[in-house]
Amino acid sequence: MEQLEGKKRVVIEHVKPEINCGRFPAKRVVGEEMTVTADIFGDGHDEVKAQLLYRNTSTDSENWTAVPMEFLGNDSWQATFTPDAMGRYEYTLEGWVDHFYTWQKGLKKKFEANQDVTVELQIGAQMLEETAAKAQGQQQEQLYGIAHQLRHNPNQADAVALATSADTSEQMRAGAERENVTTYDKRLQLDVERQKALFSAWYEFFPRSAAQQAGQHGTFKDCERLLPRIAEMGFDTIYLPPIHPIGEAFRKGKNNNPSSQPGEPGSPWAIGGAEGGHDAILPELGTLDDFRHFVKQAKEHGIEVALDFAIQCSPDHPYVKEHPQWFKWRPDGTVQYAENPPKKYQDVLPVNFETEDWQNLWQELRRVLQHWIDQGVVVFRVDNPHTKAFSFWEWVIADIHKAHPEVIFLAEAFTRPRVMERLAKLGFTQSYTYYTWRNSPEELRQYMEELTQTEMRDYFRPNFWPNTPDINPPVLQDGGEPAHITRLVMAATLSSNYGLYGPVYEFGIATPVPGKEEYLDSEKYEVKHWDWGKLTKIREVITLINRIRKVNPALQTTWNVAFGGADNPAFVCYAKWSSDFRNKIVVVVNLDPHNTQAGWVQVPLSKMNMGNGQYVVHDLLTERKYTWTDEWNYVELRPHEMPVHVLRIEDAASGAAHADSSKASNWSVDNTWLASDHD
Repeated sequence: MEQLEGKKRVVIEHVKPEINCGRFPAKRVVGEEMTVTADIFGDGHDEVKAQLLYRNTSTDSENWTAVPMEFLGNDSWQATFTPDAMGRYEYTLEGWVDHFYTWQKGLKKKFEANQDVTVELQIGAQMLEETAAKAQGQQQEQLYGIAHQLRHNPNQADAVALATSADTSEQMRAGAERENVTTYDKRLQLDVERQKALFSAWYEFFPRSAAQQAGQHGTFKDCERLLPRIAEMGFDTIYLPPIHPIGEAFRKGKNNNPSSQPGEPGSPWAIGGAEGGHDAILPELGTLDDFRHFVKQAKEHGIEVALDFAIQCSPDHPYVKEHPQWFKWRPDGTVQYAENPPKKYQDVLPVNFETEDWQNLWQELRRVLQHWIDQGVVVFRVDNPHTKAFSFWEWVIADIHKAHPEVIFLAEAFTRPRVMERLAKLGFTQSYTYYTWRNSPEELRQYMEELTQTEMRDYFRPNFWPNTPDINPPVLQDGGEPAHITRLVMAATLSSNYGLYGPVYEFGIATPVPGKEEYLDSEKYEVKHWDWGKLTKIREVITLINRIRKVNPALQTTWNVAFGGADNPAFVCYAKWSSDFRNKIVVVVNLDPHNTQAGWVQVPLSKMNMGNGQYVVHDLLTERKYTWTDEWNYVELRPHEMPVHVLRIEDAASGAAHADSSKASNWSVDNTWLASDHD
């Protein structure tokens, strides 16, 4: 009985977001709204009030900011705040019985029912006087004044109007001390990261293939020459596969051949050699100073360099000799190489996270990350994080963020859903997804609804990649240029974070290893020479879609998507909009890369705060305009001309002005591409 708080009458439950019962933080970026909902109610008929409390604990703030909660009906409440700085936040809820508001509502009902409210007015005056006694100055005078009028005003109608006025409510809200307040029994957490965590475009290439001359090994100086090209295409992140020394032992040859020939470079993911390990640079690429200069030059082009953080070692890695306890040794004195049956990685040794020396292992890996942060790297793409200890990721990401909250971690984990979700909860900023294998309209719809309309929305930030050096999906193998365009456009418009393995994608290379989702003659095992000056239709669409994303706020967040119907199963149609509904985008895609498709598509107007009627849609890829009416409209898409519409909705009166303002690039796909087949 002594532990019970019998005078507290309000219940708070079903708080959202609350990730794993509060075990993990939710996620937002600076400037992104955080909406909290809960069921809050009390016994009886008294009126309940509630508020949301939040604070940024990273600034050591002891002061909470309070946000009144809005009653939505059926005991459901909601409040929203917008974090203005990076860091770890706390939030919780409070609820209480508002006796004065209860009295106001009862007074009004009784008066409207023609009942005598003399006593009720005296009760209200007493409540005002009790509050005034604890107030000071002008507020005290105003409260006493209102109480006096309620006691002595002979006109009950005037007294009731004064008692229930907004001014009286505000005076009591500001002056009254809340009693018997129920505070939610958890302080929930929120991680707020920089805006790039939500909106980014990644371009992956192998620096060793950046040389201008065939037969030469690329260097960081060669990479610098590519910066203007990649910046012009609109990417803000360059992702480099591992740049470290590559082991000689069991080095892989062309097409993943277990036996390499002299001079073959091996896989960059077989990290470590005589020159060093994870904190060293492959000598053929240049020096540490060269790398620093490359990072600096990239920033001057508005690009950040993301490094691959792959926790695995070549048999030649210094760790193998210096820290043998970090590996699992077999009875024959060898270390078991990495496997993902039936795939074999004879050139790679996995690290044993169950080692008794795990604390030193963790600290060493933390040191490696800090080393590259010291060189100017603030973005890491983490290779196969699902094959390393969950507890390590939770610790190292949190520890890095204490000193460097700007650092972004992308989880490359194509694995089971619960494992991918757990990594996101543990702190990974962004995550690779199953987008690569979602092809039909229904698959795309279901997946986007899972990402944006379930609890995943609060902790899992998707990053859509149509391809990777490891993944050459059938849709690209079979669909040619049209499929490359549709998969690119959908990745870049469905998700506000997207990336692609650049050279092979923009050049439309998709020849597979027979029967596999892998590239034949993969760049993972050989140095390539690309014609970096080559212009393709795919490259032009990449450039334009990145520019479209930058000037249309609707495409700068993942969470605002709604799908419409279509009478042709080859079509997928979806809409996106800005939070103020001033920017509205509709995307229509012909998923058949070989044939012209036509039919009617449904625009989800109500989701964009629009009613029926006539409006203009402006295709931002081709600069064509169409007048549409109501929800259902006719579309015809020829895949070898342009297999997709990216339409901005404009009304007839303001369409021209909107078109001018959005053409920040003054650039579109050249109409010559529309005149003929360029496969």
